[in-house]
Amino acid sequence: MPLLTDTQLPAVHMASVTKSYPSAAGPVPVLHAVSVGFPQRALTAVMGPSGSGKTTLLHCAAGLDTPDSGQVFLGDTDLAACDERELTRVRRDRIGFVFQQFNLLPMLTTYENVALPLRLQGGRVRKAKVMEALAQVGLADKADRRPAQLSGGQQQRVAIARTLVAEPEIVFADEPTGSLDRQTGRQIMALLRDTVDRAGRTVAMVTHDPAAAACADRVIFLSDGRVVGRLDHPTADAVAAQLSVWER
Repeated sequence: MPLLTDTQLPAVHMASVTKSYPSAAGPVPVLHAVSVGFPQRALTAVMGPSGSGKTTLLHCAAGLDTPDSGQVFLGDTDLAACDERELTRVRRDRIGFVFQQFNLLPMLTTYENVALPLRLQGGRVRKAKVMEALAQVGLADKADRRPAQLSGGQQQRVAIARTLVAEPEIVFADEPTGSLDRQTGRQIMALLRDTVDRAGRTVAMVTHDPAAAACADRVIFLSDGRVVGRLDHPTADAVAAQLSVWER
C-alpha cells in the first residue's frame, strides 16, 4: 500500500461542501460543510451508518450532484465553475463510476458494454484495447455473452472493465460488493486494489463491509453528514471498532 501524505494535490478535494434535498417539510440537510480529500494513487473507503450521507458525498465528489455550497476540485479543476457541457466532458473523460447494480445494457454483449465509453468519447474503438480491459478482469472469454448470461460477480467485473477502458483519473464505486456473496466480493476488492497498485489509478468507494474497507489505504467515517474520523492503513478489526463507536 502507498504511503499516504496530505502534502500532494489530492485527486479530488471537497472544501466545506454542504448539501440538502427538498421535502414537503422543507430542506433536509445531508452534508454539513464537509472537507475531505481523496489521495492520488490510493484506495479510499467511505463508511458510516445508513443515512450518514455516504452516497451523496460520492455523488458530489464525482460531479453527479451539485453541492448547495462549497467547492469540489478534480485536480485543479473547480467543478462548480464548469458549465453543463464542460461538466459532461469531465465526467466522461476523467471520472469513472461503478454502481452496486452494475448498470449494464442488457441488449449489448460484454464487449459492446465495455466499448461503450470509447464510443461516447467519439474516438475510434480499438478492439485490442477493449479486449485488454476484459482480460484485466478475467473475462476475455466472455466477450460475446450478454449480461443475463453472466453471474453477478462477472457483471460487476464487466462494469469495472467498462470504467477502466476509458482510463479515468479517479474511479468512484458505490457499494461495489453490496449485492455479491463474500467470496465474489473479495475478488472484486482484489481487482479494485490491483487497479491502484498496478495501474496507478485512484479509487474512492462507499462500503458497509469492514473486510472490504480493510483493502483500502484510508477509511473516512461519516455520521450525520459530517466527517467524524479517519483511519489510515486499516484492518477489518480496527474498522469494525471505529464503526461501533460512531454507530452508538
